[in-house]
Amino acid sequence: QVQLVVPVAVVFSPGSVPGDLPSPLPFRDVQEMEISVNLRTSVTSRYEMAYRGTTAQEEAALAAATAREADAALRPLQDVSMGSLTMYVVPETSSLLPQGTSVYVGRHRSALVRAGGSLAALHARLRQVTQVMSFTATSIAAALSDRVPDGRLSPDARRSLKSSLGYEITFSLLNPDPKSHAVDWDIEGAVNRYVKPVLDKLSLVANFSVDSQILYYAVLGVTPRYDKESSSFLLSAHSLPHVINPVEARLGSSAASLYPVLNFLLYVPERSHSPLYIQDKDGAPVSTNAFHSPRWGGIMVYNVEAPASPQASLPLHVDVDMARVMEVFLAQLRLLFGLSREELPPEFLLESPGNEGLADWELDHLLWAHTVENIATVSTTLTSLAQLLDKIGNIVIKDDVASEVYRAVASVQSAVAKLAMGHLHSAFQASKEAVTSSERAFFDPSLLHLLYFPDDQKFAIYIPLFLPMAVPILLSLAKIVRETRQRKKEPTKMD
Repeated sequence: QVQLVVPVAVVFSPGSVPGDLPSPLPFRDVQEMEISVNLRTSVTSRYEMAYRGTTAQEEAALAAATAREADAALRPLQDVSMGSLTMYVVPETSSLLPQGTSVYVGRHRSALVRAGGSLAALHARLRQVTQVMSFTATSIAAALSDRVPDGRLSPDARRSLKSSLGYEITFSLLNPDPKSHAVDWDIEGAVNRYVKPVLDKLSLVANFSVDSQILYYAVLGVTPRYDKESSSFLLSAHSLPHVINPVEARLGSSAASLYPVLNFLLYVPERSHSPLYIQDKDGAPVSTNAFHSPRWGGIMVYNVEAPASPQASLPLHVDVDMARVMEVFLAQLRLLFGLSREELPPEFLLESPGNEGLADWELDHLLWAHTVENIATVSTTLTSLAQLLDKIGNIVIKDDVASEVYRAVASVQSAVAKLAMGHLHSAFQASKEAVTSSERAFFDPSLLHLLYFPDDQKFAIYIPLFLPMAVPILLSLAKIVRETRQRKKEPTKMD
C-alpha cells in the first residue's frame, strides 16, 4: 500500500483570511483521498496543509504589479524541496490576478489563489490546484495502467511513455526527392537552443541521448489524395497509422537500443505531392501539419514553396525554419511524457514554462507518476522471479543474484517510506535503484529457464543411454547372486 504525502503551505496575505477558520493561525490540517486502481490495489494521497500568515518579505513580494513578477520575487522565500507546494491566498479585490482569474500557477512550486469568501470555497479551490500541481487520480491510474482493468482508462492515459532509466531521441529528416529539393537543417544548433534546456531539466528523471540523421528516398508509404479545390494533396486521419510502418523500417534506430527510442521525423514531401496537408477526423486541416504516435514519436510535414518560375533550376535549396519545427517537436515531447496540460477551468491561468520547456511543478508531476510506476514495476518483477524459482525446484541462485533481490526489496521499501514522509526526490532515487536491482536479478544469465530441466525430462534423456548398458550388468549381478546361493546350499565335503 503506497501513501503519497504532499506538504502544502497555505499562506494568507492581509485581508484574505476567511472568517470561519476553525482555529487561529498558524495551524495544521490533513486531507486524505483514496485512489482506487483495482480491487486489490489503491493509492492514498495525503495533503498535509500548514496554514500561516505572510512574512514582511512575502508581503513586499505580493505588492508587485503583476502575478509573474510576484511569482519571481516569491521564489527565494519558499520551500523549494521537490514535491512541496506553496499557495499564496490573496484578497478577492486584489489586482495582482487578472480579471476573471481566480488561480495563477507559476513556473516554480507556488500558486496565487484568490480568496473564495468562505473556507469551504477556498478548500475546494486549493484541492483543485494541489492536484493539478502534484498528481491526479488520472495520472496515477495512467502510471499503473498495467494494473487498471480494461475500459477504465481513456486512450490518452496510455499515450505517455513507460518509466525507464534512459531514453534515446532521434531526429530524422526525410527527403524523398533529393533531385528536386536540397534541404538544409541546422539540427545541432536547434537541439542546443531548444531541446537541451528541456533535457537538462528532465535529466533528473532519466538519461537522454540525442542523435540525428538524413534519409533520402524515404517515402511515407501512403499515397495522398489530391484535392482540386485547394490544389493540394491531403493525408486523412484514418491513413496516418499506415504512414509509420514503412518509414520505421528505414530508421534503424531502435534495433540495437537498450532504452525506448523517441522518433521525431521532419518530412519534406516530393515535388509531385506538394503541398501536402494533414486532415483531422473532421476533415479540417491540422494547424501544425503534424501528428504524433503514442509511445513512438511524431511526424511533421514541411512544405516547400513552389518556385516562382517553372524554369527554376533544380534542386531547390531549402532552409528549414528550425524554430517552427522545434516548437512542434517539443509539444509532442511533452505529450509523450504525459505533460499535456489537462482541461482546466477558465479561471485558471498557467504561466508558460519558457525556455526550460517545463515548470518545476510539472517535473514533480512526472516524478510522482514515475515513482509509483517504478514501485509497481519492481513488485511485478520480483513476483515473477519468485514464481519462476518456485516452478523450478533445482534452480541455483548465486549470492550476487540474492543480494540484488535483497537490495531491490530494501530500496522499494525505502521508496515507499520516503513517499509517506513527503520526500519525493529521495523516494524517486530509491525507486530507480530498486528497478535497476530487480532487473539485474531477473535477467541474470544463471537464471535462464532453459538451463534447468524437470526430473521427467532427465529420465527421458538418460534412460535410453544407460538402459542398454544396464541390462547385461543386471543379468550378471543376478547370475552372481544365484551362484552364491547355490554354493551356500551345497554340503561342505569333509575329509
